[in-house]
Amino acid sequence: MSLLDDVRGILLDIEGTTTPIAFVHDVLFSYAREHVREFLSANADREEVRSDITLLRAEHADDENKGNNPPALIADYVEWLITLDRKSTGLKSLQGKIWRQGYQEGTLKSQVFADVAPAFERWHARGLNLSIFSSGSVLAQQLLFAHTEAGDLTPFIDSYFDTNVGKKSEAESYRRIAEALSLSCGEILFVSDVIEELDAAHEAGMRVLLSIREGNALPDNVKKYLQILSFDRI
Repeated sequence: MSLLDDVRGILLDIEGTTTPIAFVHDVLFSYAREHVREFLSANADREEVRSDITLLRAEHADDENKGNNPPALIADYVEWLITLDRKSTGLKSLQGKIWRQGYQEGTLKSQVFADVAPAFERWHARGLNLSIFSSGSVLAQQLLFAHTEAGDLTPFIDSYFDTNVGKKSEAESYRRIAEALSLSCGEILFVSDVIEELDAAHEAGMRVLLSIREGNALPDNVKKYLQILSFDRI
């Protein structure tokens, strides 16, 4: 029995699934932290950046109301949020724009596991819908897959979803994705390294696989779902 029996769409997480966790935390997050001040200084008047700042100011006010003592300056606040690894829509949107500059300048090159490009080609040839669901913004997702060391993989990807569709730990987010793809949840296979995300997708009715990659921390309940070490099994 194939893992793809009756599957019409594959939905993938990024960090720890298609891409090493170390690249996201040690390269991308560090790049955003190191360049946020100069980026804001040069681009704060652009409408798309102003929209991110508006979201960040609203989040800052909420942090103040909760007594979290956030840094006062936006640049400091962004660095604070990055350190917390918060899944903030404003932060993720701004990070995507900072990374876009790095990719365009050639100072950033993204990493995917060696089995990713061959799998994308294989699934595409089979006529499967391939989509991405990440807490990173759609822009950040598109940039990552467009600038991999294996080449531009975006021609194989049909759709991208971020936190605008909902939290990755909530079943309703996966139902919305299925609706957007005009597929039933039962026709979609979701792959992630995070048990809470798999729980939510499974609750929504999707088929799920636990991604076990080098550098991933094994969850306590690692045997809860069928595991894969690479996409070669799919």
